[in-house]
Amino acid sequence: MGKVQKVYTREFKEEAVRLAATSGKPIAHVARDLGISDTSIHQWRKELAENGSEAFPGKGHQTALEEEN
Repeated sequence: MGKVQKVYTREFKEEAVRLAATSGKPIAHVARDLGISDTSIHQWRKELAENGSEAFPGKGHQTALEEEN
């Protein structure tokens, strides 16, 4: 049986990144508290930095740049 991938809302991802940046705790600790991997927070932080308000467009949605290409 395959592994089921969890889906997180945009708000959850943004809050996880915010907590990691402002809590003063190590990212691994924040991730453990939220029940996610620290890798997820690192990826979400990178996506927010690169795409800003267009980060996390949702399942099946593309950013404006991806649609253009």
